Amino acid sequence: MPRPRPSTPGLSVPGYSTHTEEKGWNLIGNATFRHHNSALLAVTSVEAPVVVSSADFDERLAPSLKRLRLSKRLLERVAGVQERRWWAPGTDFDDAAIEAGAKALAEAGIEAGEIGLLINTSVTRRNLEPSVAVKIHNGLGLPSSALNFDLANACLGFVNGITLAANMIDSGQIKYALIVAGEDAQTTQETTFRRLNAESSTREDYLREFATLTLGSGAAAAVIGPADAHPGGHRILGGVSRAGTSHHELCVGGPDGMFTDTKGLLDNGLELVTDAWDEAHTDGWNWRRMDRYVTHQVSTSYTNAIIKAVDLVRSKVPITFPKWGNVGPASLPMTLAQEAQTLSPGDRVLCMGVGSGLNTAMMEIAW
Repeated sequence: MPRPRPSTPGLSVPGYSTHTEEKGWNLIGNATFRHHNSALLAVTSVEAPVVVSSADFDERLAPSLKRLRLSKRLLERVAGVQERRWWAPGTDFDDAAIEAGAKALAEAGIEAGEIGLLINTSVTRRNLEPSVAVKIHNGLGLPSSALNFDLANACLGFVNGITLAANMIDSGQIKYALIVAGEDAQTTQETTFRRLNAESSTREDYLREFATLTLGSGAAAAVIGPADAHPGGHRILGGVSRAGTSHHELCVGGPDGMFTDTKGLLDNGLELVTDAWDEAHTDGWNWRRMDRYVTHQVSTSYTNAIIKAVDLVRSKVPITFPKWGNVGPASLPMTLAQEAQTLSPGDRVLCMGVGSGLNTAMMEIAW
C-alpha cells in the first residue's frame, strides 16, 4: 500500500515527500540515509602492471572486424578506452586485493587485529564457494573475530560495502572495517576473442559483447572507522540509493563474457540516476556544488550523459577509464584513491555509481 500522507499539520513522515507521491514511489524511509559517526580513514589502489592497448585488441579481433566490415578503433572512438591493464602471470585478483588491503591498513595506521569486518566486493571469482573473502581474510592475518563475507552487486558493490560498514560502526557493533575489491578481466576477454573470431559470429554479437572489451583489471581497498576517534578522517555523511530491477536483463555477465543492451542500459540507468538525485535533494541533500564527483568509470558516452543529466561541472568529474577501462566495483575507489592526492580538508566529494541490475547509489564524503 502507498505510504500514508502526514495528516497532522506540521507532522512529517520520514521518507515521504510530495515528490515521492508525484513519481508514484512507495518508499519506507531507506531511499536516503545519513551516517553519524563513520569516516573514511584510507583508500588505496593497485594497478595491474600489464598494459594492453585497444589497438592490441583490434589486432586480436582483426579477422572478425574484417569479415563483419567493422572499423578498427571503435573502442577508442566510441568508448574512449585507449588501454586497460591485466595482471602479470602468476598474480591472482585476490592476491591484488590482499595487497590493496595491506596498503589501506598501513595508510590508515590500523592494525590487522583491530579490524572487525572484512567485505570483499569483487565481481571476479574462481569458484562459487568458499567466498573470496576467506582467502583475503587469511592473507591479511585478520583476527577470527572479524566478520568476513562477499557482497556482490555488480559495479556498485564497493559503495554498498562502505554503506554497510558505516551502519555497523554507527551502531557500535564494530570499530573498524576493511572493504576490498580485486578484478581480473583477462580470462573473460580471452574467451570473448575466441567467440567473436569464430566464423559464426555476427555484427550483433560484436555489439552485444562490446562492453566486455572495455573491462580492465585492478584492485582497491578502504578502511572505515569511527569519526570521533579520528578527527582527521573523512566523514561519510550518507546518501541515496535506488533500484530499477525491472531492467535486470540489460547487462548479464559471467566467466564466458558480458552481454549488454548498451542503449537500454544507458537510457534506463540515466532515469534511475536522475530519480535518485531528485529524491535526495527533496530530502535535504544539496550536491550541486561539490568539489569532486567521483563516478563509476564506464565510457565517454556514459560519463557525458550523466554529466548532462544532473548538470555536473565537467572539470570536477575525474576520468580514469581511458587508461584503466571499466574495473568493475574497483573503478570508483581506484579513481577516489587517485583524487585523494589533490583533495583538501573541507572539500565535498560525491561518489556516484550505477550497477547492472539496475541499481544506483550516491554517497557524500566530507574530506
